[in-house]
Amino acid sequence: MPRLLGVDIPAKKKVSFALRYIYGIGPVRADQIVVEAELNPDMRAQDLSEEQLNKILHIIAEHKWVLEGDLRRELTGNLKRLQAINCYRGIRHRRSLPVRGQRTSTNARTRKGPRRTVGVTKASK
Repeated sequence: MPRLLGVDIPAKKKVSFALRYIYGIGPVRADQIVVEAELNPDMRAQDLSEEQLNKILHIIAEHKWVLEGDLRRELTGNLKRLQAINCYRGIRHRRSLPVRGQRTSTNARTRKGPRRTVGVTKASK
């Protein structure tokens, strides 16, 4: 199982699909890396040599892409900043409600979580 940037990429998958397991690399960047590294698109990740792995790492460093832990830190920092300045989006994030204007009277269950029934309970005698 090849290892890039501290991530084990699946060995049996084609290189362009295996690279997507790295946080911050999607379909477009993965295909771009394969083209720039002059790799066979049908090659499997387990067939990559050390030289080819170093070439992939060099391409990532050359483009100065923010990936993995740094990208996660940047995104959480952005959300914390929105919450700290008490802007509308920050408040919605803090309350775990939809941020981008979706309706909440119905739907939004993914964001709000399972229903919590609030109502009158029957009085016992």
